[in-house]
Formats: sequence, structure tokens, C-alpha cells
Amino acid sequence: MAVKITYFIHGTTTDNEKEISSGWFDVGLSELGVKQSTELKDKIKDKKFDVVFCSDLKRAVDSAKLTFEEIVPIIPDKRLRECNYGRYNAQPSAVVEPMQENHITEQFPEGESYEDVKNRIAGFLEFLKQSYDRKSVAIVAHKAPQLALDVLLKNKTWEQAFAEDWRKKKAWQPGWDYILE
Repeated sequence: MAVKITYFIHGTTTDNEKEISSGWFDVGLSELGVKQSTELKDKIKDKKFDVVFCSDLKRAVDSAKLTFEEIVPIIPDKRLRECNYGRYNAQPSAVVEPMQENHITEQFPEGESYEDVKNRIAGFLEFLKQSYDRKSVAIVAHKAPQLALDVLLKNKTWEQAFAEDWRKKKAWQPGWDYILE
């Protein structure tokens, strides 16, 4: 009894291209992000999913639609949002990224902590366990929820999750697999 999860990151956004950390700011995909999301469809054509969940932020919804629309049901879910950086939403990545590891338990001013994200994702995983047992689920979302999956399902500490994050090595791949038992 398990849920098979494949995690996809939304396509590149206009903020990504300007080196801005969006957080809960609802930015759209750039031309490159549209291309990435469209091309992902071919890269994963042999994978079959019962459902796709995505963050309710535009960049994730649009990525999910470009990759999965008319193939599998897509369900936006607010619990899959990026970390809320509060006053630091839509601020330069050079400012926000060095702060992230200092906000594992301490909330960003007017925002949330990574532990808050982990709690959101834990609730979402409990929902999946109850509603999608023995199913194959795709998720299209952001950095913080993926790191929370590493903490919750791969038994990493937050420090390990940040240190081993694929983004630091620019090691993107067409999906990361997790098993929820």
C-alpha cells in the first residue's frame, strides 16, 4: 500500500530570469518556461499518472496545463505553494536565498518558515494516503515543497535538503520520484 509520487518543478518564470525569488507573488512563465513545460510532455510520455496536483500559483498551474492538460485530471492545491517569504516575496534572489536556511523554524517577516511548509506538505501527504492509495500521482510545484518531501519521505534534515538541493548543481531532471507508504 503506497502512493507513487513524481515531482515536477514549474517552468522558468519571468522572475527567475530576473533573479527574483517570487515566493507567493503570482508571476507567470517566461517564453522559456512555456517551452520547457511543453517539451516535458515528450520527455515523460511513457509515464502514466492517475492525477496531477499543482500549486495554485499561476506558474505551476500553467506548467501543469502545458504538460498534462487533456491527458490526466489537474487539481490545483494551495498546500503546494512555495514558501511565503512575507515581506521578501518578489525580492532579489541574492537577498532571499541566503536567508532561507535561517528560516527553517523562524518565519520570514509576515511570512512562514520552512517548518510551516513541511506541515502543509505533511497534511497534503496524509490526504494523498487516504484518497490515492496505490495510485500514481504527479505534482507540479516549487522548491520548498520539494525540499519538504525530501525531509518527510527521504528522512533528510532541512540542512541536508538544502545542501543536496539539485538547484545548487543545476542538475534538473524530468521528475523526481518519491514513495509515500
